[in-house]
Amino acid sequence: MQIAQTSSSSGVAAKGASTARVVDDASAAVSGGASARSDAPAARSSTASLQRGLSNWDHQLQGEISNAQQTLDYLERSSSQLQALKSELAAKLAARQGREGQVEARVRQFSNTWRQRASASGGTLDAQLSYTSPQAAQQNFSIRGLTMASLQEGPQEVLAFSVGGANQALRSVNIEPGLSQDEIVSRFDRALMPSGIRVKQGEDGELVFSTAEASWANVRDSLSVRGSGIRYPTGQMSRVRTDAEPAAIAPEEWNTSDVEALRATLQQVVQALSHLQQARSAVSLALAQATGRVAKAQPVQISVSMDTLAENFTEKASQPGYESLLAISSALVGISRERVVALLGLR
Repeated sequence: MQIAQTSSSSGVAAKGASTARVVDDASAAVSGGASARSDAPAARSSTASLQRGLSNWDHQLQGEISNAQQTLDYLERSSSQLQALKSELAAKLAARQGREGQVEARVRQFSNTWRQRASASGGTLDAQLSYTSPQAAQQNFSIRGLTMASLQEGPQEVLAFSVGGANQALRSVNIEPGLSQDEIVSRFDRALMPSGIRVKQGEDGELVFSTAEASWANVRDSLSVRGSGIRYPTGQMSRVRTDAEPAAIAPEEWNTSDVEALRATLQQVVQALSHLQQARSAVSLALAQATGRVAKAQPVQISVSMDTLAENFTEKASQPGYESLLAISSALVGISRERVVALLGLR
């Protein structure tokens, strides 16, 4: 069996192509000898298992490589647009004449590109430019009123959460006096995980909730909580107010109306370029690791000479019975007069 790898100009498999495909060696059909025949069922079983394993590996790894390539293309395009905007801003601040409205056009161009981030990266680049493949990009958010201090203080209370409307199952979190921060985070995470929400502790000790970006709008608009009248006084199921973590780049806030606004925008563009460069480094590393796994995952290639194949075929064909018929019929599949004439013409 041989592993034939297809590659693009970048050195890794292009999107839509197979990273590695299993090619049945011709020796499997014509291998001879009594010992080979006795081991044939086990060999076929081993080959089938290997093919299934490589197929599963191929799909997952190909997805990771494709995501990385797609995200790198997006980051490079975004960096190129920001570099052009940076040059236009610097020229305008230096009082050099330029085309009227060029800075504004560059800002609009990048704003449109930034809005395409999710689709252009296959849903693996989040608003903070963190690359998450093979997992989907996440949206971090906080819930107003749910602070670590408020949860560690006060009497016991059961908080019931609902995502997606009144018909959805409630997820309950039991809050007790004396719980540590880690215990509080763990209880929220276990309770909300079935609803597609994960919980962790932020750098400042705060509760950080996260959900897939694709699910964020539904979570934001439907997340509700019911308490016992302590932290949520009504004691009824009510919508919570959430605050999304701000994006790393906010081109909608860039202003070009006057000199001060141009200077502020230039500074933000420089910061955005730095964020993009860091993201490119992270994605490039992920791509290198994925392609490295391709090399490690490939089984050892088995080379069989044409002389060996011919000898095995001769031995098979000379023996009466089904094996002989199978070897001859397999060898004749696809042979036509035109092929024979073409091959003879090469001599």
